[in-house]
Amino acid sequence: MSGTMMHQPLTINSLIDHAARYHGATEVVSVETEGGVARSTWGEVAANARKLASALDKMGVADGARVATIAWNNRRHLEAYFGIAGSGRVTHTINPRLFPEQITYIVNHAEDKVLMFDATFLPLVAAVRNHFDTVEHFVMMGPRDDKAAATIPGLLFYDDWIETGDADHVWGDLDETLPASLCYTSGTTGNPKGVQYTHRSTVLHSLAGNQPDGMGISAMDTVMPVVPMFHVNAWGVPYIAAMNGSKLVLPGPNLDGESLARLIDAEEVTMSLGVPTIWMGLLDGLKKTGATAKSMKRTVVGGSALPPSMIPEFRDTYGVELVHAWGMTETSPLGTLNQLLQKHTHLSDDEQAEIRLGQGRPPWGVELRIVDDNGDALPHDGETQGELHIRGHWIVDSYFKRDSGTLTEDGWFDTGDIATIDADGYMIIRDRSKDIIKSGGEWISTVELENIAISHPEIANAAAIAARHKKWTERPVVVAVKAPEAEVSEEDVIKYYDGHIASWQIPDRVIFVDSLPLGATGKVLKAKLREEFGGVLEDAE
Repeated sequence: MSGTMMHQPLTINSLIDHAARYHGATEVVSVETEGGVARSTWGEVAANARKLASALDKMGVADGARVATIAWNNRRHLEAYFGIAGSGRVTHTINPRLFPEQITYIVNHAEDKVLMFDATFLPLVAAVRNHFDTVEHFVMMGPRDDKAAATIPGLLFYDDWIETGDADHVWGDLDETLPASLCYTSGTTGNPKGVQYTHRSTVLHSLAGNQPDGMGISAMDTVMPVVPMFHVNAWGVPYIAAMNGSKLVLPGPNLDGESLARLIDAEEVTMSLGVPTIWMGLLDGLKKTGATAKSMKRTVVGGSALPPSMIPEFRDTYGVELVHAWGMTETSPLGTLNQLLQKHTHLSDDEQAEIRLGQGRPPWGVELRIVDDNGDALPHDGETQGELHIRGHWIVDSYFKRDSGTLTEDGWFDTGDIATIDADGYMIIRDRSKDIIKSGGEWISTVELENIAISHPEIANAAAIAARHKKWTERPVVVAVKAPEAEVSEEDVIKYYDGHIASWQIPDRVIFVDSLPLGATGKVLKAKLREEFGGVLEDAE
């Protein structure tokens, strides 16, 4: 047949090959686990990825096998991303912040054959390794360490091990629909669930997610993913950076505000990505160090709702644009990004900032809808709230080792979020369905309550929960952390809500704590707060 186009599979190894071929001298900067900064290039990362793939071959690890990593954002982890998937195996990133019992469950459920880990996690691995049913090889990601070698019999060391492989290793012919990576949900209720991404879904996610209205990462950028590489593949940034030949800065284990502030200035980072708690810490770190983050132009914020007060502070003090995003492990993770439309260009900064508070609109490749309790579609009018559903090219079809029950009957994934969508596709998460407060038949958004509390100058962080109430069924309670040296009272915070929200939505109580409980992905554990404080209003009238 004449008049056809070439067909080449969309595979992850094509990304690292492109980076090596056309951006081989571009720097990859890595803060090492043991301290210090290591400098590499995309060319060296690609060569080591091929060595790793070859070493897995010589080790006899089967095609399609899961190779697990427990590691920080660093150069060796980056090489593993491409070497494992590029060799036809599956990169299984494990969140070290999970409980040991959950890590054991995940490793056994995935049937991992190899476990690679940073030195930080040697005690963790040594403590639970005898509970792993399928792991045959342990590799510590660093140079040889005789003390570590005595801890785990047969322990291999990454730097020596990959030298058993070949830098000129030839990638095999991979089908783009083969699995490439595996991530598990954080498992806040029940056991974590596995989401297995394919080569095709990952490349399409990289292409569509990096349009100008997406992350917009280019070869002129210096990109620092603070979101961990063990959390939804660092939001796909390692793949996007390779695709575009960006300088990549991997911050390692030190994610405090002062360390990040110094690293941003030292490496002239132009773009970064992370959860709101990271940027709260960075603001504090910038003030303490006197750093200016002069090079940084924008940051993508996701994982939980962005406190409104952060937008003007970053914009006016440091000239940094905050781009709100939303996604889940089940969505690879990009579902929406909040970039403005042409019609918004003449709005004031504050009016634009108001739009940017929402989670944004979907790129090509993703569709959203909201439905009522019966599953009937609701209008996209920006006002009507409903259960948020999603479908698209990089959205989960079924969980790993679970062939059914993941999607609705008509093929959508129920996110568990309550949202509104307007006529332009801008979506705002109003709450998690399990978190939203149902008071006297009306909904109260915990996200809105939290944003107001955090905007108070003497509140460092806050979480809103539903407390049981014999008259209204549920009423809002805010659990807050005071800013250093603050003397704010409960009455002060409750009064602060006047004028910010309808009077019937104002919290009944504000309870101060030293810190909020955080889960494995940095999100506040609302279930723990409800367990502790859910009964504080039971005697109220």
